[in-house]
Amino acid sequence: MYEPDVTIITATSNIVEKGQADDFTLQVNLIDKQSYPYIEHLVVDNASTDGTQDLLKEYKNGGYISFYSEPDNGKFDAYNKALVRAKGKYVSFISCDDFYHDITCVQDIVSIMEQNEADFCFFNSYCCHPDGYVFPFTPAVYNAFQVSPFPRQAVFFRRETLEEIKGFDSKFKLLADYDLTIRLFLNEYNGIYYPKNVVTYKLGDRVMKHPTQVEAESKHIFYKNYRALHPMTDDVLDRMIKFSEMPRPLLEKLAEKFPPDDKELFYEMYEEMYNMRTNAQKELRAQERRNR
Repeated sequence: MYEPDVTIITATSNIVEKGQADDFTLQVNLIDKQSYPYIEHLVVDNASTDGTQDLLKEYKNGGYISFYSEPDNGKFDAYNKALVRAKGKYVSFISCDDFYHDITCVQDIVSIMEQNEADFCFFNSYCCHPDGYVFPFTPAVYNAFQVSPFPRQAVFFRRETLEEIKGFDSKFKLLADYDLTIRLFLNEYNGIYYPKNVVTYKLGDRVMKHPTQVEAESKHIFYKNYRALHPMTDDVLDRMIKFSEMPRPLLEKLAEKFPPDDKELFYEMYEEMYNMRTNAQKELRAQERRNR
């Protein structure tokens, strides 16, 4: 019986100096314990100079990983480079401090993707917040055109699908994974939900520390992906960023990307997100007034 290969891609950059070596060790060992035997763990290193390459060589010599090291222009550039070298039919991308806590997940995900001829498979996850708490992240696919519906770490992709859509747009340094997700939904690729929690990931503090860049990239991503569907004026973009609000004509065109039976739920989830963001803005303004 044919069993497709899976490539798990990790990007590293001076992880010894950053104190991420122990997290990476946990990741490597848990991938090694996966019940699915046909896994390539491909590590792409950003020409580290702190001892990271020595650590990677140890794991390579032990048969745990394959790796190469060369300068890159950020993790999404590194992922694109690794994608060219990947051998698997299916591919996932996890950061050096993420891990699959379910050791049967790869086998289960491959099985559901094969059965459904899926282009991508998304699933539940645990997110570790920089403030020290952990919360579950359940995919919100009907909000995919407003906010990121799931983290990059909680998706497996068919490699040929990623090649068709040209991988990550690496000009986005923080949100290229969300841009890719929007393109998957806009082009109506076949996504399948796997209803288990299998991965633990750390919320990137770069996103937390650079809200202005996040807003700028979000506007660019919305403009890039929706301008063929509706005029994306500054006012439209501002309201999308602040309230997750979309003009009705655009919303109706995006609803067409979901099956007819799901349209009512799509509109319902859109309104729920819009109301939540609107109320949050009202509370923020009220708090600002109280602090004056």
